[in-house]
Amino acid sequence: MSFQTPITIRDALDRIHRHDFVLPAIQREFVWRPEQIARLFDSLMQGYPIGSFLFWSVEREHVRQYNFYDFVRDYHQKLRPHCPPVDVPAGQAVVAVLDGQQRLTALNIGLRGSHAQKEPRKWWSSPDAFPERRLYLNIAADADDNEGGLTYDFRFLSEGRAQHTDGHHWFRVGQILELADATEIFEYIQDAGLATNKHAFRTLNRLHAVVHGERLIAYFEETSQDLDKVLNIFIRTNSGGTVLSYSDLLLSIATAQWDHLDARKEIHGLVDELNATRFGFALSKDFVLKAGLMLADIGSVGFKVTNFNHDNMTELERRWRDIARALKLTVQLVADFGFSGQTLGADNALLPIAYSLYQRGLDAHYLTSSAFREDREAIRGWLVRSLLKAGVWGSGLDTLLTAIRATLRDQGAGRFPVEAVEVTMRSRGKALRFEEEELEDL
Repeated sequence: MSFQTPITIRDALDRIHRHDFVLPAIQREFVWRPEQIARLFDSLMQGYPIGSFLFWSVEREHVRQYNFYDFVRDYHQKLRPHCPPVDVPAGQAVVAVLDGQQRLTALNIGLRGSHAQKEPRKWWSSPDAFPERRLYLNIAADADDNEGGLTYDFRFLSEGRAQHTDGHHWFRVGQILELADATEIFEYIQDAGLATNKHAFRTLNRLHAVVHGERLIAYFEETSQDLDKVLNIFIRTNSGGTVLSYSDLLLSIATAQWDHLDARKEIHGLVDELNATRFGFALSKDFVLKAGLMLADIGSVGFKVTNFNHDNMTELERRWRDIARALKLTVQLVADFGFSGQTLGADNALLPIAYSLYQRGLDAHYLTSSAFREDREAIRGWLVRSLLKAGVWGSGLDTLLTAIRATLRDQGAGRFPVEAVEVTMRSRGKALRFEEEELEDL
């Protein structure tokens, strides 16, 4: 590993655009909020360090062995939340980003893309629930006093909102890529009617220097072609930072160890499909990963590195199609019960149901067949009571799920054994019996 000559932000974005810079399959989801992107740009404008980066140089003869992804540019919380796969041409070497994925994606969105996240109090299915916003900078004046301590007024705004000045002049940050030098900056200032505003010229000139002039992307480069070594580096360098859940790292391990399927693509695709069921759900990759551990009968269902060893991941890949089918059937079933993402209080309550359906090899016929009416009613009653009873799906979750799985495996060959499952739950302090006070609260 060696330190390389730093490059400019413009250089980095151009390399992203050409797919010289890519994301490896071992990657994090983009999790930064709009305010964090604005803060990154403010830090750059103030000359604060933003940390070094770590890149992995993948030689052309090894490129076809791995799956690579493009950086998110136009983020949409519902339609485009994931990094799209990229097909690297044969014979082309690439540089995969191991540390700095969030920062480079934030720069890509801020300078070349957009951000759309759900508005509060609007339905996921509403077409106007996800307004597209781009990053703007008020060049007419510094930011007002704010809790974040920002000097420059960066905000994600819709095009319509950016037209309302109210003493501001909102400059779309991506336009700086089109301004070649100080002359063009001055021409823009004049055309905008800000020729007498020295602050506007200084601000745009500073933004131009940050993007085009200063070599702010300082990076180390790893040249080893050993995936195990690279995975270890990724885990070490990504063990801190913003909302890096342990499941992100475990998904990376699974991705690296599946031989025939792309674990990241399969899991993200399944999450999207599950969440699109009926009125919509809000299930996560954590839920699908835990479901994989449970339905594949892997040890405990806890997020432990030991559960994600090569043998277990091989078994999970082998069973994946059937597991995915069972999860889709489960979500369709509870949607038939009337549940959605807004009414399902504990996602993990679905896992025993999914295991039962998976164990019995049931298909869509189960949803409507009169032969399974009693079984469906038994599951609905159990699910409703487990959701209404406080604390069932909280502490001790992994131990509870592992115990319920053992009960289902031993006693659930022909039906969902409600009585046996409740005995198991009661033995672990999760009884579904309601006291009079609890009924009054309900």
